[in-house]
Amino acid sequence: MSNEPSKKKNWVYWLLFIVTIVVVFIIGMLTTSVVERRAERVAKLQPVTEIGEWETDNAVWGENYPREYESFLNMKDTSFRSMFSGSAEIDYLELYPELVVLWAGYGFSKGYNQGRGHIYAIKDIREIMRTGGLVDSPMPSTCWSCKSPDVPRLMNELGVAEFYKGTWFDKGSEIIHPIGCLDCHDPKTMNLRLSRPALIEALERQGKKMEDITHQEMRSLVCAQCHVEYYFKKDGNYLTFPWDNGYTAEDMETYYDNIQFADWTHKLSRAPMLKGQHPDYELFKTGIHYARNVACADCHMPYKVSGGIKFTDHHIQSPLNAISISCQVCHRESEEQLRNDVYTQQQKVLQIRRIAEKAIAKAHIEAKVCWDNGATEEEMAPILKLIRHAQWRWDWAAASNSMGFHSPVEMLRVLGTSIEKAEKARGMLSVVLVKHDVSIPIEFPDISTKEKAQQFIGLNIESMNKDKEALLNKIMKDWGEPILR
Repeated sequence: MSNEPSKKKNWVYWLLFIVTIVVVFIIGMLTTSVVERRAERVAKLQPVTEIGEWETDNAVWGENYPREYESFLNMKDTSFRSMFSGSAEIDYLELYPELVVLWAGYGFSKGYNQGRGHIYAIKDIREIMRTGGLVDSPMPSTCWSCKSPDVPRLMNELGVAEFYKGTWFDKGSEIIHPIGCLDCHDPKTMNLRLSRPALIEALERQGKKMEDITHQEMRSLVCAQCHVEYYFKKDGNYLTFPWDNGYTAEDMETYYDNIQFADWTHKLSRAPMLKGQHPDYELFKTGIHYARNVACADCHMPYKVSGGIKFTDHHIQSPLNAISISCQVCHRESEEQLRNDVYTQQQKVLQIRRIAEKAIAKAHIEAKVCWDNGATEEEMAPILKLIRHAQWRWDWAAASNSMGFHSPVEMLRVLGTSIEKAEKARGMLSVVLVKHDVSIPIEFPDISTKEKAQQFIGLNIESMNKDKEALLNKIMKDWGEPILR
């Protein structure tokens, strides 16, 4: 008697069993998803507090969105430091003293630190040496633009152009809440929105309409309100993005040259200089993540789940401190491998960046020697333009956060052109030096530390520290402690 029918039945039973398991699993996943979405919906439909149109206190928003607010407060922790950045306080002038020479005659030669995170935005700008104080000319009011949700509130009260006028002292007592909810969210709908007119104006000049912007694009554009290159138009210090020709370093260089704009005249070389801000968005647009439709928030504000509710982590930080929920959402390599991949690229970028900044520092010093020995405006004009362009391209790269990781290929390309222009300027400077009977190579000063470099460019550190102490005392008396919530 044959067992064939019995074997066929067994096979059918096993197939049914496997199919049943798969179906149950899928139903379970769908049920979990429905429950999570329902929980999210219920949480959103039951606000605890009515949020006003211009509510700037992040703690008030936190009453309705406790998970987001709790994660936001994690930015108070400044213990994380990666190989090149993180949230720890880092004095970049101590690490790279050539920067003091590059910014001679400008506030950044006095102080330039790693940003510790959004929650410290107001505290840190109050305390940095470059703000200008009781002796030096203070910074314009426009410098508050990216520091607080009190900014859009004041812009609404005063008008945008009026907000930009004056010095940062004029409105400092009103700027008390650190970067937070109102900067990026509509208080009625919680939809992402742009609260800074400079970005809206720049996009409109390019023919882009707000209603055509997708939610995924907004998850980068809310960051692009501040993490971009910008300048202050001299008439009224009106905040403007130089994007009319495009987003590249060369596009913006052409824009600035065409309007003959300069942030300051270099104290040593007398070159009309440009100070790069932090063109993170522009550099990011040239990288692989942007090409794959990844948004800033995907990496710096990844999704988390707590109590069955999915929410966005508002602990805005380096993805290297949250690799499992940032990088490994897409990448399957180990945390160690991913971290090492980032560091390898960053180390290569830094190596080339250091070549650029050392060459530019030498060019500034050599230019000073030329002036001191009777060089003429005609001789120096083409050289100063090369120095301006070399430093702009270096600064466009160096001021971008991530040590190039947002787009390492573009970063290295721009730094390469910076080195090219710096060395061409130095070659032309050698000709001028010889023409004026100066032996080459010249003897360079010792700028191996921040203090030595500052002393070389003529900064009086003792006087600067006294002025800063007096400034901080005045700020504390007039404004009180900054809010960290």
